[in-house]
Order: sequence, then C-alpha cells, then structure tokens
Amino acid sequence: MDKLRLRSAVEAARASMPEEERHAASVRTRENLLEQPWVQMAGLVACYWSAGTEPATHGLVFALWKHGATVILPVLRDDDDLDWAVYDGPDTLAPGRFGIMEPVDTRRGVDTVRTASLVIVPALAVDRSTGIRLGRGGGSYDRALARVGPNVPTVALLHDGELLEGVPAEPHDVPVRYVAQPGGITRVVAGRVQ
Repeated sequence: MDKLRLRSAVEAARASMPEEERHAASVRTRENLLEQPWVQMAGLVACYWSAGTEPATHGLVFALWKHGATVILPVLRDDDDLDWAVYDGPDTLAPGRFGIMEPVDTRRGVDTVRTASLVIVPALAVDRSTGIRLGRGGGSYDRALARVGPNVPTVALLHDGELLEGVPAEPHDVPVRYVAQPGGITRVVAGRVQ
C-alpha cells in the first residue's frame, strides 16, 4: 500500500474510534511511558502538542513538566522545519500555523532537539521491523529525527493496531527506536522488535 492510501486508512480508523475510547487509550499510553526509567530520568524532553485524533499528549506533557523535566515543543517554521520552544504550563501556549498549539517562549532553534535526552514524535503508523514511521507527509519530524543522536530514545505514539508490517519508506525517512501504545512499549532494534 502506498503512503497516501495508508494515511487515509489510518485516519479513517482513528476517526471511527469513539472519543472516550481514544481518551482511555491515551491515558494507558501515557502511563506506559511514565513507567519507563529512561522516561523518568529524562531531563530535556522534546514532545509535541497533539491535535485531532492523535494519541493525546496534553496529559503527558503536563506530567513530564510537573515531574521536573524541561519539555520543549515544536514550532512549525515557514519552511516546514521545526523550531523548538520551552513549555512552561498550559497558559504558555497559543495557536500556531494550522491552529496547532505552540509555546510562546523564545524560539531555541532547529538544532535544540540535539540536546534532548528523549524525543517523542507523532505518527500514523510505524513499521514493526524497521521503525520507519508514517507521518502526515511534510517531512518536519524526519528532519528533526535526523538531528537526534544515536543513543537517544525516540518514541512514536500510536493507537493499538498501528504498528504494522511494511510501512512504505523513502530515503529521507528516519526510524524511531520505540513505539508507545495503550498495550505497551515496543523497542525496535536493528531490524527486529523486542
């Protein structure tokens, strides 16, 4: 299946999930992540503010921040690359391009993600054998992931059933190392799932 059709299929499946089911799934995903020692020890976390039918990150961002992590959220630039700014509570966000909430703090630059000890990204699906994620098609997160060091945990948040075999890949696609879902955390290592 090509990327366009796969995106449409996943988006339709997400849209058909009842709101309360999506909320409960997001809570379980957040709990699964917060149980991980490598999440608990992360000092600087790059995350995102979810929108629509994505696994909700609002509670996750708030929990990380309340537990002492510095959380940076993306600010979409005009060239579709991601700048980063510090989240300092729910009152420090404002609508950005496309209405997605972004921090109003000083922009730190596209390379700020290099200093993160944990990077959490959105995805529509992830290939279970390669870690290649299917995004929305703008390439923003692939550019950000390309800046992340080889030992930094990179995590895509998915609903159950979105960790798939055979996600289409292009040369610019950058794999993630973990997938977080309501059913648990999956580690993708050198072409195999643990």
